[in-house]
Amino acid sequence: MNIAYWIVSGILAFFYLYAGAAKVFRSREQLRPMMAWVDRVPLPAVRALGTVEMLGAIGLILPPLTGIAPWLALAAAIGFVLLQFGAIAVHLTGEDRQIALNVGLLATAAVIIWLATTWL
Repeated sequence: MNIAYWIVSGILAFFYLYAGAAKVFRSREQLRPMMAWVDRVPLPAVRALGTVEMLGAIGLILPPLTGIAPWLALAAAIGFVLLQFGAIAVHLTGEDRQIALNVGLLATAAVIIWLATTWL
């Protein structure tokens, strides 16, 4: 289970670090081709969301790696599940309605929750 946790959480952490950094550092015009919803959300909220994603990615990796408060990894995974429920709602209320990636991310975070509860 330990190896499975590191593989799955490493992939999810990499994704969220990239996506979060893009939301924090790129302009609205640069984000628009990847994220159709960015025009409906205030830019400070997009930046805050990116920061939360980056902190969550760090929370998946750093606490179990250092052994300091490893339960934070479980909290980060639960946060990502909740984040994806919100993201699905945003996509369904907009014009794009493309939620396949969100469902995949939600399922991946749910797997991490299961893995984290079996060995943390």
